[in-house]
Amino acid sequence: MKSSAVKQRWKLVLLFVAIAIGFASLFITNSLVKELSHEERKKIELWALAIRELSRDTNLSDSTQSFIIIIEILQNNTTVPVILTDGDGNIASYANISPRRVNKAGGIEEVLNHMKKGRDPIEVDLLDGVKNYVYYEDSTTLTRLTYYPYIQLIVIVFFILVSYYAFSYSRRTEQNRVWVGMAKETAHQLGTPTSSLLAWLEILKESNLSPNLVENFEKDVGRLEKIVDRFSKIGSSPILTDTNLTLVVCDTIDYLRNRLSNKIEIDKQYDELEPIVLPLNETLFEWVIENLVKNAVDAVNGSGKVSVSISDSTQVVFIDISDNGKGIPRSHFKSVFQPGFTTKTRGWGLGLSLSKRIIEENHGGKLFINHSELDKGTTFRIVLKKKP
Repeated sequence: MKSSAVKQRWKLVLLFVAIAIGFASLFITNSLVKELSHEERKKIELWALAIRELSRDTNLSDSTQSFIIIIEILQNNTTVPVILTDGDGNIASYANISPRRVNKAGGIEEVLNHMKKGRDPIEVDLLDGVKNYVYYEDSTTLTRLTYYPYIQLIVIVFFILVSYYAFSYSRRTEQNRVWVGMAKETAHQLGTPTSSLLAWLEILKESNLSPNLVENFEKDVGRLEKIVDRFSKIGSSPILTDTNLTLVVCDTIDYLRNRLSNKIEIDKQYDELEPIVLPLNETLFEWVIENLVKNAVDAVNGSGKVSVSISDSTQVVFIDISDNGKGIPRSHFKSVFQPGFTTKTRGWGLGLSLSKRIIEENHGGKLFINHSELDKGTTFRIVLKKKP
């Protein structure tokens, strides 16, 4: 539980760092964009001023320094798209506009309309009070710089998502290998004493012991065989066969009921005689029911009520296992299914995780906490699809 909280905290820290980097990049880039935009405005104002001075110079053969500077200013703008119009709005000249934009439908007029919407023009006073107007838009470099931080933010988010997925996949793969290896080894270790117990059972049947005692011993050995079978199936693709779900649930509850305290009441809220046939792996499915009922018994802490209901809907079947125990905080609704999560002093915290895996991966269903209130109880719900 503590380990889960630490992992969650680290995830939040990494997410916060990524967001901080993204916003810092946005802030810095936006500041640069504003500065460059201001510089481009001054550059175009100087360009407009050069046009005004050039219009007032009637001697085009003038080779003075001032005239040369004017020409250099006009030629120096090679990046900012600009259009010069007369007082009536007719285009006199333009510069730095790609042929693709000029030749497309609407042409230079469409570019001019776009510039008019972007910012106010710069007014140019020519000879005899004639006015011209200079329209411009951001250079390609400035436009790219404007979008750069957003692209960078997307790349950061994408990198975090890919890293998280890769880490999670690697961790799940490693957990699967550990679980499968542990399960196979457990099945192997239990196989020998189980075979021995079966031999002893045959000897007991021929003795003078009470038939009831032998029968209970046989049931427990049979249960041990099922446990070995369960562990041997982990990591394999179980075979699903048409099975009476109602009967499986009944048998599992009846077995557990005889081994629980008299202070624990198990209430069957379904018709035991109504068969519900679904594709199931009986060995694994009854393991899920057993885990959920035992979890409910632990929640009532030695005294309380556990209810099991089955609802046959049109397309799915709902199995609800409820208790009137201590309840689960909403913040732990997902954590309880993580391997190792437990609030008990004993156990490895694998029961609910294995149950969810069996239902969702092996049976194509869903297992989740349907409802829970602190000090009032919890309801786990299994949803299984019916045969088409």
